Amino acid sequence: MAEPVVRIPDAKVALSTASVYPESTATAFEIAARLGYDGVEVMVWNDPVSQDIDALRRLSDFHRIPILAVHAPCLLITQRVWSTDPWTKLQRARAAAEKLGASTVVVHPPFRWQRQYARDFVTGIWRMADETDVRFAVENMYPWRYRDREMLAYAPDWDVTKDDYRHFTIDLSHAATSRTDAMGMVDRMADRLGHVHLADGNGSAKDEHLVPGRGSQPCAELLERLALTGFDGHVVIEVNTRRAMSGAEREADLAEALAFTRLHLASASRGAPGTPGAPASSASPAPSASSGPSRPSGPSGSPSPSSASRAAAPPQSGSHSSVPAPSAPSAPPSSSARSSRRSSARARRR
Repeated sequence: MAEPVVRIPDAKVALSTASVYPESTATAFEIAARLGYDGVEVMVWNDPVSQDIDALRRLSDFHRIPILAVHAPCLLITQRVWSTDPWTKLQRARAAAEKLGASTVVVHPPFRWQRQYARDFVTGIWRMADETDVRFAVENMYPWRYRDREMLAYAPDWDVTKDDYRHFTIDLSHAATSRTDAMGMVDRMADRLGHVHLADGNGSAKDEHLVPGRGSQPCAELLERLALTGFDGHVVIEVNTRRAMSGAEREADLAEALAFTRLHLASASRGAPGTPGAPASSASPAPSASSGPSRPSGPSGSPSPSSASRAAAPPQSGSHSSVPAPSAPSAPPSSSARSSRRSSARARRR
């Protein structure tokens, strides 16, 4: 009998700079490098460094960690970042991604009160995607709830699988908040799934963005499916660490999230299908976002759910003062110091 082998998919595990809030963008780069993340996703928001391409490039070079994705400034608190015009924001996000070597721009669907933007959004995203190699991955959102009331804040829809986009981002915390079957949504996204925001949630009306494994979402199941099907997008840890009592506690949470992700991405199998000892059944078709489908002519409905269909950022509302520009980062720690800190983090978690 063939021995099980561990297969590591091509997907890279990145840290969202939003995961260190209220700390700075520069701090996110430092932590990501120290913990061994494969890269970062830059959340463009009120921190001036997050808006400055040259500053971001210096951080990336200094910490020797690539920028894999750029999150366009789509939040309520970033309505005036880069511009008040939403299309200008997306153009600047695309330019930033191209200059920084990032492969993906994450974008939310419009707010309902952005009426013209919402009317043109689907066709506009296709047009922009046709002009670049950068993926525009549209992210699932959720209804806003207060007690027994519900407000549909996004248009065309918070459930982005109801519309025709070339690439999607699945956010499991948002799936929890919308009380949606996350794996069913992944099935509908199919091979258009290009980007993952990994965080957990328990179905609260608040967008929780818990460390994976601390809520009710199928974080492990999703990662194992991505591993088995050869997903080649990025998996981004986007968790809320605002309640951390210290930098060490925040870093321990982010180390735990990375360990969880790497564990479940390393799928154990008896070998590739068709080889001796391989499992008899094969995995479902691979969600690969390396090249999206050509746009169908004429109106298109949402992707059909699979027959196997089964029954997470910084705050979305409110206001925060601008985060001051951080001072120059300290020199990267030595490899022995990084190893010591990882050991300390593991000890604390035990």
